[in-house]
Amino acid sequence: MKSLPFFIVVLALAISLSAQPPNCSFSKPAISIDFGSGNGSDITVVPLPNYQRVTGSCPTDGHYSYASGTSHCFSDDWHTLAEDHTPGDADGNMLLVNGAYHPGVFLQTTIAGLEGGAIYELGLWLMNLCKPTYKCPFPLLPNFSIRLETVTGKFVARFSIGDLPRTPSPHWTHYAGRFAMPASVTALVLTMTNNAPGGCGNDFALDDITFRECIKTNAKEVTPKKPVTKTAPPKPSPPKTVPSHPTSSKRTPPKTATPKTGISKTSTPKIVPPQRTPTIPTSPAPVAVAKQPPPIARPAFPPQPLTLTTRENFLVKRIETDSGQIKIELYDNGEIDGDTVSIYHNNSLIKSHAGLSGDPITFTIRIDKEQPHHELIMVADNLGSIPPNTSVMIISAGGRRYEVFISSTEQKNAKVILDLKQ
Repeated sequence: MKSLPFFIVVLALAISLSAQPPNCSFSKPAISIDFGSGNGSDITVVPLPNYQRVTGSCPTDGHYSYASGTSHCFSDDWHTLAEDHTPGDADGNMLLVNGAYHPGVFLQTTIAGLEGGAIYELGLWLMNLCKPTYKCPFPLLPNFSIRLETVTGKFVARFSIGDLPRTPSPHWTHYAGRFAMPASVTALVLTMTNNAPGGCGNDFALDDITFRECIKTNAKEVTPKKPVTKTAPPKPSPPKTVPSHPTSSKRTPPKTATPKTGISKTSTPKIVPPQRTPTIPTSPAPVAVAKQPPPIARPAFPPQPLTLTTRENFLVKRIETDSGQIKIELYDNGEIDGDTVSIYHNNSLIKSHAGLSGDPITFTIRIDKEQPHHELIMVADNLGSIPPNTSVMIISAGGRRYEVFISSTEQKNAKVILDLKQ
């Protein structure tokens, strides 16, 4: 079906899942994304560096489509689906994604109409489209991360779904996580990233993204009855039956039921679609509701030069790391074709018209409480003989190694952000 890529990259992201808050029941979806029907408009309106939308039910590597089913895709390596996940919608679409050779964002959209300060559950349904066949003995598995931020770029929540396994028959799996909306914020940017490379595997379907608000309920308290004092009779009498209510004047506080906490992961076969609001199972261990970290204090940068103000500065990667020295190496990605770049650090030029090759462009920066936020912007000085200008950035930070694939043009720069872990 597809050949293995030259680079195999796994980008590890931190998990930020919060438990169900106490005394909380989730309402019907306030926001629901089911991808419509027919050839509807794309909910991703910004250009994506690694993915493009196409039509049809069998998109190829690095492409996605909205379709109501699949049929014998790639010599029957994909599951054949007669319908999407949404129950009861005739010819309704789902999102079909064929993994790009480089990890990257495959969906980005703005979610409006939320309530500031409220708690929500984000849910979605996923299916690995690839069958476990002999053609791919070591299959690549889709690996997802989800980021929520305000329209001004402030972090709200992050979720890591991990690997999506193959199944012998079509099988939808439900994932959900809870988060708190910042006060006075009513819209969020939802970004979904596939962290695995394309090749033999890494193809999936997505449907029914929902946002459900937490409706808080108070446990009803029961006031104990007042004890009744009885007067002793003038003469002995048979023992009296002990009353069922308390005989002590001391009030006993009512017991409050401990709410269950859980992170949703339920599944159901495609043949029998589940209810839209499935029961959330109890997690193995209760988890406290996560507090959102304080925003990173951004230092004052010098004004942006003309090269950064006249082009789009597209965010490719955001990394949170511990304090210390960060080493950055930039190589040409693929054939050496004469690409040159200029590199800006916090709006200041640090490398000018540097040629990309098999030998890295290397520099270091330090991240700590005094310098907690760094922005690196790669500007293409030319497109080389094979457009666009592409490179791979190796970032060594906090004892970990990150590989970030960069693509820039004469209209679009590539930005990488490094933040101090809170």
